[in-house]
Parts: sequence; structure tokens; C-alpha cells
Amino acid sequence: MTVRHLILPAFLAVSMLHASEAAPQPQVKQEGIKYIKMLGGALKGELKAHMKNDPSGLEALAFCTSSADTITKEVNAKLPKYASVRRTALKVRNNSVNTPDATDRKVMEAYEKAIADKTFFPKDIKIVKEGDVTRIYKPLITKAVCLKCHGSALSPKIKEAIESAYPHDHATGFKEGSLRGVIVAEIKKH
Repeated sequence: MTVRHLILPAFLAVSMLHASEAAPQPQVKQEGIKYIKMLGGALKGELKAHMKNDPSGLEALAFCTSSADTITKEVNAKLPKYASVRRTALKVRNNSVNTPDATDRKVMEAYEKAIADKTFFPKDIKIVKEGDVTRIYKPLITKAVCLKCHGSALSPKIKEAIESAYPHDHATGFKEGSLRGVIVAEIKKH
């Protein structure tokens, strides 16, 4: 066996290693989606139950005010130390915990553009790799039921409750089919 026969396999192995580092692995995407579903499922299940119990939306709003951040923390406590999951939006209700950063904004603006251009599909999962962290984004689309607390024509009771709980609220004025926000899973290379 010549030196040339040894160098070529070594070069190919190093090239494949670099290629695998450059593109997020499918298992990272699947892991992120799993964490997104954990948070999204927990919140959606509670919201549905509260909306069924009180169709006005007041009970669901009270749940969000008192428990949504707690549930987010509880879900994160179940994740491996290298992972986290959170919610954010361009128009946030609670800016003390859900304010987007520049990367979040860029992704959500791309979703909004796709919606405006009619090229959007709801299962469009975006993946952004920054250094040793991979972010997996799932869009949250405004449904008719969401408009009770996030639409333009809020009931006086809902409006009063929002103003009381969130004096700096920006999360209203949405229309059905618009981007409400995203759930983001962040996975650090381990």
C-alpha cells in the first residue's frame, strides 16, 4: 500500500467530518421538534381546556397570565442541559420574558414575507446554526379562536384584563392566518 492510498481515505474522512459539522444533522432537527411539541402541546392543551370551559377567553387569558411562563420553565427543566425551548413574537405581550433577538426577528420576518407572498406552508420548520447552537423554529399561526385575545375587536372585559396584566402589550391586532409568533428550540452542540 502506498502513501497515496493512505492519504486519500484520510482526506475524505476529514472532508466528511467538516461537511457534517456545517449542516445540522437531521437528528438535531428532530430533537428540536420534540421539544417544541412538548411546550406547544402543554400550552395548547391548557388553552383548549380553558376556552372550552369559558368561551369568552377570560379564563384562557388568566391561564396565560399566571401559568404560561411557569409551564415553559417546567418543560425546560425536563430537557437535557444542552437544550432549551421558548416562545417569542414580533409583537409580544410579555416583553420581560419573550422579547425576540435579531435572529428571531429575521426568521419571523421571513415567515411574514412568505405569508404575504402566499408561499408559506404551516409546517415550514426553519433551522439556524450560530456557532455551536442550532435553533429550530416552528411558526405559530393565528387561528380564529386566538382573536379573542389577540385580534382587533376585543371584548371590553378582555381588553381591560390585558391592560391590567400587560401594560406594555403589543400582541393585538392580528388577523386569522397571520404569524402570531414562533416556538424556538435551541440545542447546543454536545
